[in-house]
Amino acid sequence: MALHVASLYAGYGRIEVCRDIALDVRGGEFLAVLGANGAGKSTLLGAIAGSIASRGTVTLDGKPLAGLNARDRARSGLALVPEGRRNLFAPLTVMENLQLGLRLLPHAERARMLQDLYAMFPILSDRHAQPAGLLSGGEQQMLALAVALARKPSLLLLDEPSQGLAPLVLQHLAAQIGELRKLGLAVLLAEQNHRFAAQLCERYVVLSSGELSGGGSGRELQDAEHVAHALLAEA
Repeated sequence: MALHVASLYAGYGRIEVCRDIALDVRGGEFLAVLGANGAGKSTLLGAIAGSIASRGTVTLDGKPLAGLNARDRARSGLALVPEGRRNLFAPLTVMENLQLGLRLLPHAERARMLQDLYAMFPILSDRHAQPAGLLSGGEQQMLALAVALARKPSLLLLDEPSQGLAPLVLQHLAAQIGELRKLGLAVLLAEQNHRFAAQLCERYVVLSSGELSGGGSGRELQDAEHVAHALLAEA
């Protein structure tokens, strides 16, 4: 099991946002966590990534992550693409952002990995000298993904990648994210757009008011009216 989470509680100071979370993600599997704004999706991913205080069990490839900060968890094989693509530096070029992502790799591997990322996202090669802040929303999301993948993670956390993107852009983005299966990554996708998530995930769970409340297979998700109702109820 790539990611194992059990009895996880997380929040801010005395405010507990996520309660008694338990989930598992296998290598090569996409699991979607669906919920409305304020359901606790970003808090959950931040707790797993080590950027938000939490208690409970989190293991990655069998290694306990409790007590490790966000940087050490990244070194253990975890990468987070935060909501709003906040892992990008707008004034820096595409190449400079990627080079920052490559810092966790040995020097001898960086040039090859950069070329692999350009092969995976050809538009980034075309835009390599352009400031990240001047890219379109879809291009920025691809760059945010590439920066995370530069670390060669075994687990990828995606926080609302569909946010603010047009339907045609979402189709292309879903195809790009789907290609990550070839890398054998475990992917935990936090989303409000359940139809976007349905294009990607093998399984889904619903997060409501900080607690998990059921789920099912990706095939069931496209027409899962109870998911839509849960999202609307908290919107």
